[in-house]
Amino acid sequence: MSEAEKKDPTVVVWHPHSVSRAEREKLNGHRGCVVWFTGLSGCGKSTVANEVDRQLHQRGVHSFLLDGDNVRHGLNAAPQMLTAYGEGFSKRFGLTFSPEDRQENIRRIGAVTELFTAAGLITLTAFVSPYRQDRDAVRKLVESRGEHGDFIEVFVDAPLEVCEARDPKGLYKKARAGELPNFTGISDPYEAPLNPDLHLFSAEKTPDVLAAEVVAYLRKSGKF
Repeated sequence: MSEAEKKDPTVVVWHPHSVSRAEREKLNGHRGCVVWFTGLSGCGKSTVANEVDRQLHQRGVHSFLLDGDNVRHGLNAAPQMLTAYGEGFSKRFGLTFSPEDRQENIRRIGAVTELFTAAGLITLTAFVSPYRQDRDAVRKLVESRGEHGDFIEVFVDAPLEVCEARDPKGLYKKARAGELPNFTGISDPYEAPLNPDLHLFSAEKTPDVLAAEVVAYLRKSGKF
């Protein structure tokens, strides 16, 4: 225990790792970073991110995809998924889709991506992440502990009518019927990136072509 911890056990002290990020990246053969896909539900974020993951894997690049739906099954589970731990626990730690809980959802994911980046991984995320300030906060965190360019914001852009026509999970239909409150694009706003690092038009190109654009950007940026 450090001297600071002895004086005040509530103090949280950062402990440096004996293996540096540079050493991990050298072992991996490429740099770590976060590729943050954002856009409306149904725009193609997960599809494109999965294709990027596949294309990177085929090139021997160490990557991992954090998908919005998958993360909601564990780390950011809803209150009703945590009832086994007790009502108080589930209400305190479970996340709904309220603005505050969406903010916490992205904050937690941002912390995970920062750790993955420090481990030398190319971390892909696919989250609606509707609020600009939340995405900016993740960029600030990742780059404050790494370097400029570690956070790559990718706007997967498709018109609302296209996303609603696709509606792969039937969410827009439920939102229109009033069954899903706080649904982005219908009853909640989506704040599009002002200056994304990459702007993908998913209504105009196929996922494999869009993924290739992302991979080309990563290569050009010197990530691998």
